[in-house]
Amino acid sequence: MYDEKQRPDHGPLSGFTVGVTAARRADELGALLQRRGATVVHAPALRIVPLADDSELLDATKELIAGAPDVVVATTAIGFRGWVEAADGWGLGEELLARLRGVELLARGPKVKGAIRAQGLTEEWSPSSESMAEVLDRLLDEGVDGRRVAVQLHGEPLPGFVESLRAAGAEVIPVPVYRWMPPEDIGPVDRLLDAALTRGLDALTFTSAPAAASLLSRAEHRGLHAELLAALHHDVLPVCVGPVTALPLQAHGIDTVQPERFRLGPLVQVLCQELPGRARTLPVAGHRVEIRGHAVLVDGALRPVPPAGMSLLRALARRPGWVVARAELLRALPGAGRDEHAVETAMARLRTALGAPKLIQTVVKRGYRLALDPAADSKYADV
Repeated sequence: MYDEKQRPDHGPLSGFTVGVTAARRADELGALLQRRGATVVHAPALRIVPLADDSELLDATKELIAGAPDVVVATTAIGFRGWVEAADGWGLGEELLARLRGVELLARGPKVKGAIRAQGLTEEWSPSSESMAEVLDRLLDEGVDGRRVAVQLHGEPLPGFVESLRAAGAEVIPVPVYRWMPPEDIGPVDRLLDAALTRGLDALTFTSAPAAASLLSRAEHRGLHAELLAALHHDVLPVCVGPVTALPLQAHGIDTVQPERFRLGPLVQVLCQELPGRARTLPVAGHRVEIRGHAVLVDGALRPVPPAGMSLLRALARRPGWVVARAELLRALPGAGRDEHAVETAMARLRTALGAPKLIQTVVKRGYRLALDPAADSKYADV
């Protein structure tokens, strides 16, 4: 019999496959996931292009130097640093910093505060929540009618932020430091999409709204938009680093999971809670069987299972304890054709992979069944 207190020999994400769409800090996120046992599929859904030679950024910088704004909102550390570096390249760095010393400087979070102070500047205020909504509330409470407000952008959409300030009477000067572009090599994105559609992913992570929008756009371009939405609705868990990142998905009716703190570490912790919680756990032949994405835990021991075997096991687990006919199992096998012998071959490999052959019983001339423990029969009879 299994022991509930048995010490696991696996990470909380072992047996799960997680897609990573991030362009920046993807290695860090991937390492955090792999350290907890996940298999990671990475495909940057976009790339960040610096605008050091961009006329929009140059024009905005000159405009702010010529006429001081009342408020400057710094939204990201990398964006703020990039702005100062670009100004240095144009010979305007000192003038820009001198101008910023005389204005109300707001920082969205601690990383931005660090970037501001590294330039010898001091922010006037920063929200504890790191939320742009809180920044907006402060500005509207102060009153912005007739004031000039510069907002440093970082390729991220800021839905409602600029519009709300303008509606309240502010003159808003966007400062676009970076631009999001499609990846130069679209192949990895297509493979990530295909993995999501075939349920080869258990979760898909997003760390920016443009990445989510880009993946949806690519799916639409390939005629797979509805299929991707169906996968994210039912089988592939969409996890976003924060509410702004989730907006493109929510616009299509996709509910997402988000950490309370908008950081990579908490995002991974959310996955460590959510994915094992979604796994199917059954008492079978005196063992505790937990069915994960591409592996099974048998009494806490991790058992990798080939894709064909996982397809069979899921078909059996949909009606635990009930006999599933070979013809039905054949339909569950990817690309198996019409030969029921393929079921026998895949079933033999599945039993070997599980390491406990008695978990699955052969019912002569009928099919196969999970050997559900008798005490559990009533619980699963109508599943």
